[in-house]
Amino acid sequence: QVQLVESGGASVQTGGSLRLSCVASGVTNSDDIYFVAWFRHAPGSEREAVACLSKSGRTYYADSVRGRFTISQDYSERTTYLQMNLLSPNDTGMYYCAARSGAGNPSIYSSSSYHFWGQGTQVTVSS
Repeated sequence: QVQLVESGGASVQTGGSLRLSCVASGVTNSDDIYFVAWFRHAPGSEREAVACLSKSGRTYYADSVRGRFTISQDYSERTTYLQMNLLSPNDTGMYYCAARSGAGNPSIYSSSSYHFWGQGTQVTVSS
């Protein structure tokens, strides 16, 4: 069973930076992870995808974070990162790592497209 564990969340001030990490374990060849993504769930809002990384290395970003956030992966460490710069209070929320098994033709920005989820790590940005 694939397990995802996030870390790196913290409280920072506006303009600050954070790097979130997501370590995967229990991944086998049959899991065939095609997409890894970071979702954000802010109070009073729906969970939204902020960054996605495909197996081929292609990246996708929400408009609200493009140019400030960078998703990357260290395959040898089975770790996916989210580098977040120029943080603002609008970036506050619980950040979740998610992984999709298999290619298909998913809506990669939809949470229903992902099969495995971490427990989340809290990011709080104060003004």
